[in-house]
Amino acid sequence: MARHPYIAVEGVIGVGKTTLALRLQPAFGGEVVLEEFDENPFLSDFYADRERHGFQTQIFFLLSRYRQQTTRLPAALRRGAAIADYTFAKDSLFAHLNLKGAELSMYERVYAALGANIRRPDLLVYLRADTDVLMARIAARDRSYERDMDRGYIEHLRQGYEQFLSSYAESPILIIDTNQLNIVQNPDDLASVIERVRSAIHFGTYQAPLPGVNGGGAAGREAGAIVKELAEGLHTLSDFQQFHVSLDAEKGFDPDPFLNYIGLAEEMGELARALKVTWLRQAQLRDQGHSVDQAQTDSLNENRERIQDELADCLAFLLKLSNYAGIDLEEAYLQKMEINAQRQWENGKAIEKLEGRS
Repeated sequence: MARHPYIAVEGVIGVGKTTLALRLQPAFGGEVVLEEFDENPFLSDFYADRERHGFQTQIFFLLSRYRQQTTRLPAALRRGAAIADYTFAKDSLFAHLNLKGAELSMYERVYAALGANIRRPDLLVYLRADTDVLMARIAARDRSYERDMDRGYIEHLRQGYEQFLSSYAESPILIIDTNQLNIVQNPDDLASVIERVRSAIHFGTYQAPLPGVNGGGAAGREAGAIVKELAEGLHTLSDFQQFHVSLDAEKGFDPDPFLNYIGLAEEMGELARALKVTWLRQAQLRDQGHSVDQAQTDSLNENRERIQDELADCLAFLLKLSNYAGIDLEEAYLQKMEINAQRQWENGKAIEKLEGRS
């Protein structure tokens, strides 16, 4: 079962998040999920007096974003890709810029409780621009509550986003400098951005930054660091898929699924060869007077390391194929097991129920 990609666009006020999200939709299909900032009744008062109206503004945004992220976004992802013009994580960024003391402490408790239920983006597209460019774009769109926007606040926000970006590790990141881009009036600029986004999710929903694409985040870390963490703690199949994204990008491995299927077939041949050697050794031990059970145990013990290596190689190619097909292998396996648990089995084979047949 394919896991549809969730792409989130982020950046400072005025950078063009909504504009890009709307223009990505025709290229990737699915649905666009837009932040409902116009519905916040405190926003105009906040821009007039940020200290006085910061808490109620932030709590309204938090609850509004949580509602979208737990209702509309999952519904969209069941039907196809989803492209949002914000991330849930950015709510905390704004809170730490606008709140302090008891208000910030209260916000953090609510955010922590709600954030545990939020799906992380499969790719974060971060749009970067200088403060002068941001101020010009804000003025050009001429929203009533932004007409007296404080330049110092936008610069403070820009610096906050850069700090947020430097420590963000929930998703792969694609950074795009928009200072010289005009995706509305220049089709070549838009085509270039779409191609960069398409490249960044080339391996499906587990993409690490590719050569020539600026990026970071967890998937951009060295494969050696990831495998060390996997060896030290609990992990899932998804963790191993993530490791192979980093390893394949780091080593420059070919992502073609058909080539890798051939690789899997080759490794299965090696596994068959190891099992054949084990089977022949088992027969030899029986001929020497060992019991059937003892012969099998001894032959397996003698060849266990070789079998282990070949099984690991087969699993590696299976994980890689899942990545290249955009499939969450653990999720697909669990879904399949739910189906199998409801089937009737006879001699190891499923008995299919045929409607209308006796």
